[in-house]
Amino acid sequence: MSDTPVIKRIRPRRPHGLKVIIHLDDNSEPFEVTLEALERSGLGRGDTLTRTVRHELLNHDADVRVRDAALNLLSYRARTRTELRRRLRQKGFRPARVDVCLNHLQERGLIDDASVAAAFVRDRLRLRPKGRSALASELRQKGIGQELAQQTIDHVFESEQTNDLTLAQAAVTKWVGRQAPEALQALIDDSWSKAKQKVRRRLTAWLVRRGFSGSAMSEAIDHATRLASQKTDVESTSNKAET
Repeated sequence: MSDTPVIKRIRPRRPHGLKVIIHLDDNSEPFEVTLEALERSGLGRGDTLTRTVRHELLNHDADVRVRDAALNLLSYRARTRTELRRRLRQKGFRPARVDVCLNHLQERGLIDDASVAAAFVRDRLRLRPKGRSALASELRQKGIGQELAQQTIDHVFESEQTNDLTLAQAAVTKWVGRQAPEALQALIDDSWSKAKQKVRRRLTAWLVRRGFSGSAMSEAIDHATRLASQKTDVESTSNKAET
């Protein structure tokens, strides 16, 4: 390959023309770059493509591609900086280039970890109630620092006027509604039968996995027992009425 090949042809790539195929006069393999990268470089047909110029063109191309990949990910849902970095690295972009891209997006307000964290906690409270410890753990998995995670949980809990006990009770209300009559009967059994112990262990483990502990968990189990008793009474009355 010549040190100074000349751009012989620039062919738009279908269907949208946002990428182009560059053909050189030395019969080397044509290569693809984004149209934006070509425009940034100021190159056109008849221009020479030295190694330095080609390197700059490909750098522009990589910058455009990593930015477009990040924006595409953000178009599906808001993500934390850590989540975006992880996904872009999986796509093969170099760490330094990814960090520069994310810095630019953050400066433009397109990455906001605090907003993502708050929205995530609100969604959890509405759709799948969990306790503070579980929420904090999930936020850390999303790359939210411990301090910001705790501040976010405190703020959302205050604005939503909720706490671990309220959430635990809401969670066990749904849990009771999914249980078979035999499990509910075992839960309210006066004696500590094996069946009762098994159901309580299962409920306790279920609450622990959702981040509840201490008094909130104990009171939630009592709440579940009361709900089970009420549901069993209603079903019993209904069965007697039918007979």
